[in-house]
Amino acid sequence: MTTPPDPGPVPTPGPGGHDLDDPAYYLSRELTWLNFNFRVLHEAESPRTPLLERVKFLAIVGSNLDEFFMKRVGGLKQQIGAGVVDRSADGRTPAEQLEACYALVAELDRRRFALYDALVEELARAGIGLRRAHELDEARRADLRAWFVDNIYPLLTPQSTDPAHPFPFVSNLSLNLLVTLRQPDADTEHLARVKVPVGVGVPRFVRVGESLDFVTLESLIADNLDLLFPGMEVEACEPFRVTRNANTEQDEEQADDLLAMIESELRERRFAPIVRLEVLRGMDPVRRGMLAAELGLDESRDVFEVDVLGTRDLWELHELEAPELKDPPHHPVDHPAFVTDRSVFHTLRDAGAVLVHHPYQSFTSSVERLIEEASHDPKVRAIKMTLYRTGDSSRIIDHLIAAARNGKQVAVVMEIKARFDEEANIRWAHRLGSAGIHVTYGVVGLKTHCKVLLVVRQDFDGLRRYAHIATGNYHAANARQYGDLGLFTCDRDIGADLTELFNYLTTGFKPRRRYRKLLVAPKGMRKALLRMIAREVKLHREGRGGLIQWKLNALEDPGITRALYEAAAEGVQVDLIVRDTCRIRPGLEGLSETVRVRSVVGRFLEHARVYFFRNGGDERWYIGSADVMRRNLQSRVEVLAPVEDPSLRGHLRTLLDAQLDPGACAWEMNPDGSYVLSDAGRCRPSQDALIAWAEAEYREATRLKRRTVKGAVEVGNLAEGPDPAP
Repeated sequence: MTTPPDPGPVPTPGPGGHDLDDPAYYLSRELTWLNFNFRVLHEAESPRTPLLERVKFLAIVGSNLDEFFMKRVGGLKQQIGAGVVDRSADGRTPAEQLEACYALVAELDRRRFALYDALVEELARAGIGLRRAHELDEARRADLRAWFVDNIYPLLTPQSTDPAHPFPFVSNLSLNLLVTLRQPDADTEHLARVKVPVGVGVPRFVRVGESLDFVTLESLIADNLDLLFPGMEVEACEPFRVTRNANTEQDEEQADDLLAMIESELRERRFAPIVRLEVLRGMDPVRRGMLAAELGLDESRDVFEVDVLGTRDLWELHELEAPELKDPPHHPVDHPAFVTDRSVFHTLRDAGAVLVHHPYQSFTSSVERLIEEASHDPKVRAIKMTLYRTGDSSRIIDHLIAAARNGKQVAVVMEIKARFDEEANIRWAHRLGSAGIHVTYGVVGLKTHCKVLLVVRQDFDGLRRYAHIATGNYHAANARQYGDLGLFTCDRDIGADLTELFNYLTTGFKPRRRYRKLLVAPKGMRKALLRMIAREVKLHREGRGGLIQWKLNALEDPGITRALYEAAAEGVQVDLIVRDTCRIRPGLEGLSETVRVRSVVGRFLEHARVYFFRNGGDERWYIGSADVMRRNLQSRVEVLAPVEDPSLRGHLRTLLDAQLDPGACAWEMNPDGSYVLSDAGRCRPSQDALIAWAEAEYREATRLKRRTVKGAVEVGNLAEGPDPAP
């Protein structure tokens, strides 16, 4: 199995060797991200994947494409509209980037819609039917009509379009019906729009009675249009869907109130320009052109004919109670350090540091437990943390409020510019603020993307700082689906560094801040990474075997990509586990022959960032929130923390080795930017190996706990017995 290559030429050396100023050496950010979705789509295509998991992966691809059009296509269209002709790192103008993206999206659409048809057939064989309402027998149609009248009809607002009724506003990602009507005694056609009210409490896939048959909500509405337009003849009912640009950011420097600015921006986003109109294949061309014109779109560029609309809604089917059609249920286990009822603070003080790996190890019994215990511990003086995404229902928020009510100083840096989570974060900010918590919004012009927590406690020997630094969000639901790492530590230098960091985040003042151990963007992280790459080259020249191994979501920064090329040209081994965007080309003769790029796609989303440098045997390990992207290194506050404990490094080594193992299920990049899947019939999923590792660690910890408890009971019984005879 191979994904599409980059459409550009593979660079070759000239008379003077490889010219790293040539943009052909740097793969496209947009195209490599789309390539990632071909790898996700393969999980949906693979017969090894359980059926409802295949449906889930198809939904993920649809959701990812929606976001791609909102963010990346929207941004490119803005640049084109502004007359920008500057070339990106890969040498393309915005117009050329958009053209290449559309070509790859067309291939992705072809494959995902063919797969949809195949999955519908497989679902039918499994007893799950996806039907159109008009295909059902009369009795079931009548039952659905009664349900429709009670549950959907009151939500519908048909809107006509004529000179007295301008074309209605169409909201982002909404599903709509364009209905063509005629009076029985007249030839004039009338048009109306009906918004399909999919949302909270209203399913896209409506269950037919007690069966496992489902009809789409739009087909149910179409089957009952006589109730909406009594006395009219329905000539056609054609679904459509629009996607709007999500790039509506304003100038923070000019804002008097950042919170008010973001709220204004959210209102503007609702009315942002449309970047994509999706219609079903076969729609009447006259009405398609009219619809495009009404929406102010270029029919040849902005209208996409598809076989299925809104495949992201297939998530609903994954929620079915059908365990035989899903992956075996996974339940995170407690980290061995947290299997006892002993205070988290005592555990960390004795251990020095603990590394937790989600979702294999529990977020609840580690991160949430730390915050909950801190909120009630009378010795805790202060809690400070950053929040980027935290979900709709968060125990962490409740614990922070409890801490404030218990008299502790609580400070939260809430990133209200987290894309697509702005509204939720604004609500949390208001709730926290109303509880007396000191809420700030970070530094003007920068996103606070780091995931850090600092607890200050009065220990027996003075104030001690307990820290948690993570690769992922403080989001319990994500922690069950994302592969992430979290470092718990009471290291004095890291605690001091986080104190400096929070002072920066809560004031925005920018004097020189010296960090002892942490690498912090935007000031020092890029320089530190480049310095460590250069040191690896120097040590390799001295015969000390240069080795760089990184695991991250994206490698996009051209400067660091160039530095990795230069290191590889000197013979340094560069192993990269990159989930999606990746600019570097491995395997170029005389340049990147020692570069290996792998991508792991599985039931959990790979989200951890790990940076390893052999450093001549004096190894350097870092984990944190930062990917190697210009935005992360220049426009965000990011943190990488050193992992110094040998046993914790041992787990990071296990993780990297598991995903770099030639026998592990992974995708390997070719010089042309395509990816080849390892032998799917024989490879071993690295995530399964990590599940087994975590469960084995837990079993051993609980065995030791039982033995310790038993020994304590026996000692207690002896102590309580009669004195021995003289």
